[in-house]
Amino acid sequence: MLDLLLIIVIGIAAGWLASKLIKGATYGLVGNLIIGVVGAIIGFYIFEVLGISTQGIFGTLISAIVGAAVLIYILQLIKKQ
Repeated sequence: MLDLLLIIVIGIAAGWLASKLIKGATYGLVGNLIIGVVGAIIGFYIFEVLGISTQGIFGTLISAIVGAAVLIYILQLIKKQ
């Protein structure tokens, strides 16, 4: 239960940070929160497949930011079509 709460909190921070890093990514507060949480899950699986171990809160935050950035990039590609 604590792990899930930690993923959500880190996902929220990651969504906000990823939206600041990706040019043109404006999804509003709620959109960034959703992107961050989903991005945290995506980042977890990306790092797991690549065999990269994420330890502690900092490692989890990094993987969540990567996942959120990937999700924002995909959303921007879809939006262009």
